[in-house]
Amino acid sequence: MEQLLNTWVVREVVRPVLDVLMLTYLLYKSWQILVQTRAVQLVKGIVLMVLIYAVSFFLQLTTLLWILNVLVPGLVIAIAIIFQPELRKIFTQIGSREWFRVGARNGQRPGAPRLDVLMNAVQQLSSRKRGALIVFSRRVGIRNIVQTGTRLNAEVSLNLISTIFFEGTALHDGAMIVEGDRIVAAGCFLPLSDREDVESAFGARHRAALGLAEETDALVVVVSEENGAVSLAHDGDIRYNISLTQVEEGLKSLLREGPT
Repeated sequence: MEQLLNTWVVREVVRPVLDVLMLTYLLYKSWQILVQTRAVQLVKGIVLMVLIYAVSFFLQLTTLLWILNVLVPGLVIAIAIIFQPELRKIFTQIGSREWFRVGARNGQRPGAPRLDVLMNAVQQLSSRKRGALIVFSRRVGIRNIVQTGTRLNAEVSLNLISTIFFEGTALHDGAMIVEGDRIVAAGCFLPLSDREDVESAFGARHRAALGLAEETDALVVVVSEENGAVSLAHDGDIRYNISLTQVEEGLKSLLREGPT
């Protein structure tokens, strides 16, 4: 009798509750990823199309139903093509080994970047109008980006950063990659964003920063060589020409975040 009772409890109580909890968690994490990309517009469009289809079905709007039935297969293919970068980012985030971690750690993790040194370097580069790209790796690996440059594995220092982005060096046009408290590579090539809604003031560095932010969860600090403006790119977006205080606060906040 007791065994039957236990079996009934597992089947009728535990399994449904576990089912609902896991589904809720998956939907919540998926939505967190979606809101960081343009794919949230995709979700809104799908919901709108479903509502239109439902209204057409219940009101028996035969012409509209026929048009929707013809268009839907083509729309699925078009969505896969248009939102390919966003879909790739979603699956990359899901594949992150830390995706199922529940909460963020308190404080910065061991070996966190030396933001005091880095911000002094950014301030110096900005005042001298030296172009720079500084990438901060987070959860999603960017080894393919690191391999495009020169490996350094060096301690973060003001002199080294100034040397890397000095106009006479072979590495100054590429990106510097920071992982933890080390500069792992410099002179790296980043993927360029092909978005058409970016500001006309954006040059190759800004498009490169935005391109990496669209494909990974890395943070990218950009210093413009035209006017010394400092920008911060992350989660598929870029904040252009912001103050050094805003950059530092953004880095501190985002580098401490748990997975999203």
